[in-house]
Amino acid sequence: MTERGAPSKAELLARLTASRDHVVATVRALPAEALERGRYENGWNGRQILAHVASIEWTYPRLIDIARETGETDAAARDGGLPMRAMRGGVDAYNDRQVAKRAHLSAAELLDEFERNRAATIRAVEAADEELFARPVRSAGGFTGPLAAVFHAVAVEHVLGHIRDLAGSGAIAR
Repeated sequence: MTERGAPSKAELLARLTASRDHVVATVRALPAEALERGRYENGWNGRQILAHVASIEWTYPRLIDIARETGETDAAARDGGLPMRAMRGGVDAYNDRQVAKRAHLSAAELLDEFERNRAATIRAVEAADEELFARPVRSAGGFTGPLAAVFHAVAVEHVLGHIRDLAGSGAIAR
């Protein structure tokens, strides 16, 4: 998204809520076996993609902190807002570690984690000052631009892309 195409805070909140509802409804509609089959990004099956979606959600409120910090320094944007030790080996290695940590969780537990983390994301956006959403940030995945556009790209479009992979795999009727 360009700066002009970045959603307003109100639009972002609406999209975060709508995408949460879509994720929950889609995953709940999937037969359990559908989450165990298939190979997607990083060779993951459907449950591993859900683990990724659940695990990355906690990072999105950190983007607001980055926007606050970039008013003072550009250094916070260099690591995408995640502690450097967490990014050991790069974003793919980090994602693989987070998915592996959740290998024992059921799809229902992963969905619960996603919902809890998305609620925290929504609260963080609600509490943030409007002007922060125009500040430039860089996500851990390399998305750069105004906070509102980056937030939309990673917390809405990235997540929905993974859910489209699951739903489009023939696991559920569209």
